[in-house]
Amino acid sequence: MRSFILCLALLCLVACGSRPEASGQAICVAGSTSVQPFAEKLAEVYMELHPEIRIDVQGGGSSAGIYAAREGAAHLGASSRELVPAEKELVEIPIAWDGIAVIVHRDNPLRGLSLRQIRELYQGRLRNWRELGWVDRAVHLITREEGSGTRNAFEELVMGRAEITPTALVQDSNGAVREIVAHDRHALGYISVGLVDARVKALEVDGVLPTRENIRSQRYKLVRRFLLVSKLPPTGPCKEFVDFILSARGQSLLEAEGLVGYEE
Repeated sequence: MRSFILCLALLCLVACGSRPEASGQAICVAGSTSVQPFAEKLAEVYMELHPEIRIDVQGGGSSAGIYAAREGAAHLGASSRELVPAEKELVEIPIAWDGIAVIVHRDNPLRGLSLRQIRELYQGRLRNWRELGWVDRAVHLITREEGSGTRNAFEELVMGRAEITPTALVQDSNGAVREIVAHDRHALGYISVGLVDARVKALEVDGVLPTRENIRSQRYKLVRRFLLVSKLPPTGPCKEFVDFILSARGQSLLEAEGLVGYEE
């Protein structure tokens, strides 16, 4: 796993063109594929306001982004999971709240599942939609890869000490999970709430939908923070970009894209 994360971090380095400290007007952001589309939107707006600045946003997963920031391969690592103790020396910048939506095909008639049912599905203990009151067809489980912040948060919030069954189909991005569920009537997956669209349906969890209000109040239980991390406190153009993200305009952009603005 460590070698895989190192390879992803090195890819981030190549994609950003050089070690970030060598290019004062370029900012490299790398990591979580959950955070990536929102970071790209923020970067697009910011570069329109500041055409002298270039911001390169790369994916690779939360662990790869954290590693890239720690090793100096990126100015900012993007993470959709909390830092583990060994990573706590990094500067942590919360930017938004997100919910993890459990999604099905839009033709699936189910309105919701309990947390226990979701856990048992991903353990492989529940395998057929008939057990949940629908058709006599196998449940096609979709999960994220190891090192994914979304998977890490899902395991912490849903699975506890239980393991995800190895029969689940592994995908390397939220977008890939969404595409499979959108085209498979019998699939079940989980993605960032901000990436739910009309092609899939987000289920209630224990009777609560992942709405903005329920995420903000944390009535919806599958809630996590989106973070940026850096090796040292950001300075210069990087700090100015971070300040923009945390400003009222940056937060309103994130809200417009489906996230919940971060409030201490």
